[in-house]
Amino acid sequence: YPWRHTPETQLSEFNLTEIEAMLGSYTKVLFVRDPFQRLISTFMQGMGSSPSFSSFVQDVLDSGQHSTSVAWKPLVSLCHPCLIQYDYVVMFGFLRQELGHLLQHAGLPVDSFLPEFTDTQVRWTYSWLSEQMFRELSLQQKKQLSHFYRWDLAAFPFSSSFLSD
Repeated sequence: YPWRHTPETQLSEFNLTEIEAMLGSYTKVLFVRDPFQRLISTFMQGMGSSPSFSSFVQDVLDSGQHSTSVAWKPLVSLCHPCLIQYDYVVMFGFLRQELGHLLQHAGLPVDSFLPEFTDTQVRWTYSWLSEQMFRELSLQQKKQLSHFYRWDLAAFPFSSSFLSD
């Protein structure tokens, strides 16, 4: 089915027979990131028109599940991890270690494809940034975000997420 693939192609664009064939023969990889970090990244990239992080979060909460933006939509609603058996789930913050294993499994040279950053630097930077941004939010916004992303927090081991109880 490669002739029908583009970067924007979604699985829903194929018929059931094609979907079953692809899911049965492709190596399925899901890249996941703490939902709060995804929000910060989206805000920092200027994808929202809000002047502050707190107002951006409120815009996200107000748009709810009906938003068309994949930048902040819960991963569970985008990737259906309960319906699709992924071969690999790669956690942001552990990219170097997990990508190395994935590349090795695919028979590719590990060192030539991995980014130069270290996972420790990335985790420290996002931990510090998350702490700063989290302080801007009201208690109600924090509770609403935890509820909004409750299924992501249950499905993936975001143990250090600011949204975890």
